[in-house]
Amino acid sequence: MAYEEQVRSLADTVQLYRKDPSGWRSCKRTNEVSIYWRPSTEFSGNIYKGDGIVSASPEAVWECLKPEAGGLRTKWDQNVKDFELIETISDTISICRTLTPSAFMKIISPRDFVDVVLIKQYEDGTIASAATNVEHALCPPQPRYVRGFNYPCGCFCIPVPGEPDKTQVLTFFQTDLGGYLPQTVVDSFFPSSMAGFYSNLTKAVKTVKT
Repeated sequence: MAYEEQVRSLADTVQLYRKDPSGWRSCKRTNEVSIYWRPSTEFSGNIYKGDGIVSASPEAVWECLKPEAGGLRTKWDQNVKDFELIETISDTISICRTLTPSAFMKIISPRDFVDVVLIKQYEDGTIASAATNVEHALCPPQPRYVRGFNYPCGCFCIPVPGEPDKTQVLTFFQTDLGGYLPQTVVDSFFPSSMAGFYSNLTKAVKTVKT
């Protein structure tokens, strides 16, 4: 499947996640975010949804979140060690490799993920990125990393009507971490990891000048 076709399917899928309220079960709640899960239809694991309000404009939040080499994401997101641009397909589509550090008291060893990434703007002012796993000749599996696989996931920066300095951040993660991990470790890791993501994002946006 050509990358463009894959991206069209990806965009439709994450938008469906955004619009579909059914089947979500609460698994963690903090001051910054409410986190939910339901079984994935893409693989044998779960899909997780995070929904929180960040006290910053959508532009400031997006500056922290946008997937780009040398961007802010690696500075504040503890789950992103490095982010590499492998190939630019168009202004809104790219192939990227994400490196993650060891996690969960080093039970989870370093991972890498290769994804096609789409950036999309909606008429309501929402800015979003979506990604799903691909294979790429320039990025075969590396010996020091376990290759993980992201299934359709996305991050939406949604304007809050009447409150220009607030942004609803809606995220969807469904990831096969690869390797041989007990399911209990995986089920514990994602909610706590997402809570940390929102907490660190809330702090990071305070440093952004827009």
